[in-house]
Amino acid sequence: MELGMIGLGRMGGNMAERLRRGGHTVIGYDRDPKISDVGSMEELVQRLPKPRAVWVMVPAGEPTRQTVHSLGEILEPGDVIVDGGNSHYLDDRRHAEELAAKGIGFVDVGVSGGVWGLQNGYALMVGGDDAHVKQLMPIFESLKPEGEYGFVHSGPAGAGHFAKMVHNGIEYGMMQAFAEGYELLKASDVVHNVPETFRSWQEGTVIQSWLLELLNRALEEDPNLERIRGRADDSGEGRWTVQAAVDHAVPLPAISASLFARFASRQDDSPAMKVVAALRKQFGGHPVEPVA
Repeated sequence: MELGMIGLGRMGGNMAERLRRGGHTVIGYDRDPKISDVGSMEELVQRLPKPRAVWVMVPAGEPTRQTVHSLGEILEPGDVIVDGGNSHYLDDRRHAEELAAKGIGFVDVGVSGGVWGLQNGYALMVGGDDAHVKQLMPIFESLKPEGEYGFVHSGPAGAGHFAKMVHNGIEYGMMQAFAEGYELLKASDVVHNVPETFRSWQEGTVIQSWLLELLNRALEEDPNLERIRGRADDSGEGRWTVQAAVDHAVPLPAISASLFARFASRQDDSPAMKVVAALRKQFGGHPVEPVA
């Protein structure tokens, strides 16, 4: 199958390479002319056979919205656009509706796999009409891991990114649990070999997982994690997951707490905890630590 790929960064470039290894023809466009196959989106569209399929792999938000809008102006009825970035599912619904009025299909794909996807395959969570998903199945089959897992047609437009959003929310909670367990083990005077303790859990335990494997890899490289700061940013999907929970009145205490923990990690000196310290001194005479 022939596919256009817009955005050849770390994810888009690796996905294009995996597709080429799978026998597909990929024509890529990127703002960096050194890695782009064509000079413009118009040229990319002209080089693709009809019906065309163009995969967008650019940063979520306005860059994706602008790219999808631009493609909608130059593609033709029967063509299909795939958004494989980390877009909000409500954007997908708007794109699908606007493009459908022009006879252009829209499919949203939540992609998980990161830097390991080129080698191991990408987990794909897909939203869109049955006909468009069927049209793109050769692409999905080459991108996903071998075997029965790693692909789901979650539902109509928006369902793929909604599923990926919840996936990332779960990921937040799992990482936070590992992080808190690590801190407790390090703080105790009972366990003397924290890295080996985590390593022992990799087989035969109920928490064995790829995340645990990656943590063990990090601890092998830096046993006390001395070379990195304790700061963790959020990609936005954790926030969207919590907001969706509010919208649907679904309690998410663990995922919500993991998101707020990331916010706390960015504070060198928490203003909220200053208030707590001040109050403890006022009502109980508890000592406070002065600013150095």
